[in-house]
Amino acid sequence: MKSNHFDILVVGGGCAGLTTATRLYNLDRNLKIGVIEPSDVQNYQAAWTLVGAGAYSRAATQRSMDSVFPSYLHRVKAYAQEFNPENNSVKTDAGEFTYDQLVVAPGLKINFAGIEGLEQSLGRNSVCTNYSADMADYTWQSLQQIKSGSRVLFTEPGMPIKCAGAPQKIMYLAADYFRKKGNLADMTIEFYCTKPVIFGVPYFQKPLNDICDYYGAERNFQHTLIAVNGDAKEATFKVVEEGKDPKQVTKKFDFMHVTPPQCAPDFIKNSPIADEAGWVSVDQGTLRHTKYENIYSLGDVMNAPNAKTGAAVRKQAPIVAHNIIADRNKRSDHKRYDGYGACPLTVEYGKVMLAEFCYGGKVAPSFPLDPRIPRSGYWWLKKNLFPYLQWNVMFKGKDWNFPHHKPMSA
Repeated sequence: MKSNHFDILVVGGGCAGLTTATRLYNLDRNLKIGVIEPSDVQNYQAAWTLVGAGAYSRAATQRSMDSVFPSYLHRVKAYAQEFNPENNSVKTDAGEFTYDQLVVAPGLKINFAGIEGLEQSLGRNSVCTNYSADMADYTWQSLQQIKSGSRVLFTEPGMPIKCAGAPQKIMYLAADYFRKKGNLADMTIEFYCTKPVIFGVPYFQKPLNDICDYYGAERNFQHTLIAVNGDAKEATFKVVEEGKDPKQVTKKFDFMHVTPPQCAPDFIKNSPIADEAGWVSVDQGTLRHTKYENIYSLGDVMNAPNAKTGAAVRKQAPIVAHNIIADRNKRSDHKRYDGYGACPLTVEYGKVMLAEFCYGGKVAPSFPLDPRIPRSGYWWLKKNLFPYLQWNVMFKGKDWNFPHHKPMSA
């Protein structure tokens, strides 16, 4: 076999790619599996909200790629550039690689340039984001410097984004921080969201709005951040309301946490495996490509209408691995992904509302408890168990499945 040819080639060695690759190896140890991944750092991104609130160490969210990448996989330390699915090949800056089967899981692109002035403003004048490990530290630094009577803004762009609840998680933790300091009543907290509702799953909308009311957080829906002037401490939003002409409004701030718009990486958007919106086109059940039968995709880059979370990957990776092995063995027992995702909503220090759901907003809790009630046990899960699952279960190719329970009535 040629050194540049793999039985299975995985594009992306992050959470989705590495979990799938190790799972495939556990199913068939005779496979030659290559993973294209240029980064030397592996991240546990779900904890960056906690880093931004001073409740977690940034160092604990990052490990060297060498320390987590198993020796039985072949790492291609390179940037993927072009796909040629007709010839079963992927071009990289280190050469061209061929495959029998391909898994596409490079994640998505955080589009900081998608908001005018954001790149120049981040990390200065209390303009921050938890969508970067470095910037999450600055979020906490800025929160500690906020004075009583300040106006603090939190933004959420249009979907899809990584973990749709993350933009408001930091707002709740910031508000709880102000409460503990005794100056919450003097603060102006404003949430600006492109969506017309606080959360996309209706089951959780009322309890989340109640939490906003408790903290005195003003919600501004159908507001999309389009520009930031950090020096002037001003944010400009495009407002689109049904039946009205679009308009722009500019708001002053003392602190602002920005969730940047997000999209597929350019080398995906410009490829023959992308849909019209730029995401990898898959069957939302099998996660197989809609045109090329030897290509699968999972994680943040594919176009199935599920939450882009690590919890989703935990369900997707075993399904993709199983289906690839079924294809190789000419079996028809393909498994189907039900759209499961989870969003541990940190509503205060020490308490989390664990929102779990499948396609169509169907609520699917892992525990026989009302998922709308914040619990300290869920905080422990988010801070301790979920990171453990990534580093020691998912990255080892193990399948740790929690059954869904019927949710309690709304």
